[in-house]
Order: sequence, then structure tokens, then C-alpha cells
Amino acid sequence: MAATALGWRSCLCVHLAIFGWYVFTLRAYCSSEITDRNPGAQTYGGRWKYLTFINLVMQTVFFGLCVVTDIVHMAVSNKAARSGLPSLLLGTRDYIFTVLAFPVGMFVFASFWSIYAYNRELVYPKFLDDIIPIWINHALHTIIMPLLLVQMYLQLHKYPSRAKAILSLALFAALYLAWVLWVHHVSGIWVYPIMSHLSPVGLVVFLGVASLTMAPLYLLGEKMHQLMWRTAGGGGGKGKKKK
Repeated sequence: MAATALGWRSCLCVHLAIFGWYVFTLRAYCSSEITDRNPGAQTYGGRWKYLTFINLVMQTVFFGLCVVTDIVHMAVSNKAARSGLPSLLLGTRDYIFTVLAFPVGMFVFASFWSIYAYNRELVYPKFLDDIIPIWINHALHTIIMPLLLVQMYLQLHKYPSRAKAILSLALFAALYLAWVLWVHHVSGIWVYPIMSHLSPVGLVVFLGVASLTMAPLYLLGEKMHQLMWRTAGGGGGKGKKKK
């Protein structure tokens, strides 16, 4: 079955555009003003303590990898693409997208706007509107979702076993949670304002629920990918492995 919905050349054009967008966004975000009211980038851990920034870097790297993968596959024959570097790039691209880029990106989108709708001061205080342009906010927390759906439609992805995928995602969540707790231990600050309003029990519940949300988002991506490719006539079930 076809590995792409539009062909490698068309995929390359789309990936170049998305990669360029993420590079532009990353540069703009890193150049945003740092003030006494928003010293986050200068405090312990810098921007790397924010999952939003980690996700932004991840999406940039992922779509950069997509560009390289497209170019390599355009340069070799179909037979040569089944082994060596082309096969390695394809496997790495699929693993990063299915296990990290999609679930983490969707988590950033869903968690941010859910808390924002409830009380924006808990996640993105209003004074930030005067410091960070609104388009950057949407680039960080909104546009990631449609771009991930574009990628899901654009190319078939081979899913790993569910056990392996969820274990990898759980490891990522655990490492980030440990990082958040370490930042608080060393600097005395919470990465997100909502954490400072919670009791110890509430904090455990909040962090636990947030971490456990990753697995359903992975399963959602797996199901959406299967249905999308099946609807398109690709028999999406062939693109993934069952547990």
C-alpha cells in the first residue's frame, strides 16, 4: 500500500512549510521579551521547564526529520528504501510521531485550553498578553493540533506494540514529572501557577491524572490513524501492530 497520501514530492513541500513555520515560531518565542513580571526564562531551568517549549522543540525536530526522510526516499529506488538509512529514517519518524509527537502535542493542546477555559490565571495569566503576542500563544497551544492531523493524513505510520509505546510514553511523562519536582525542590517555584494553588493531596491527584492522560491520547491517535487510512481506502489496520 502507498506510504503517502500525496507522494513524496508533495509531502516534502508540506513538510518544508511546516518545518519552516516551527523554526520561525521557535525563534520568535525565544526572542520574546523577558521582564520582571515574566522572568520564567531566566529562572532555574529556563524555558526547558515548560512542557509547551519541550513540545515546540520536539515538533520542530520531528518535522525536520520528515523533510530529511522525504528527500532520502525521493533519492533512492523503492527497493533500496526497504533497508539501510531510508528504512531507519522511516522507522524513527514513525516512532517519534506515534509515541511522542502526537500524544504529547495533543496533551499540550487539550490541557492548556481546558485549564484556560476554567481559569486562565492558573495557566496563562492575563498580563502575558502584553508580553507574548497572541499569535505565539496560538502557535504554541492551538496550531499544533491541526498540523498533527495533517501529518496523520499525509503519511501512513507504522505503530509499535501498545505495550512498548505506552511504556515509552510513561517514561517520558515520569521524566518530565521528576524534572518539574526537581525544579521546585531547587528553586522553590512551581512551573505552572495552578500547582501553587493545590494542597499536597490535590497536587498528587493533578499530576497523576495529567500523567495518566497520555495513554488515552496515544490510543486515540492509533484509532484515528486507522480510521483515517481505512476511510481513504488504505486499510489503516496494516499500518500498525497489535499488542
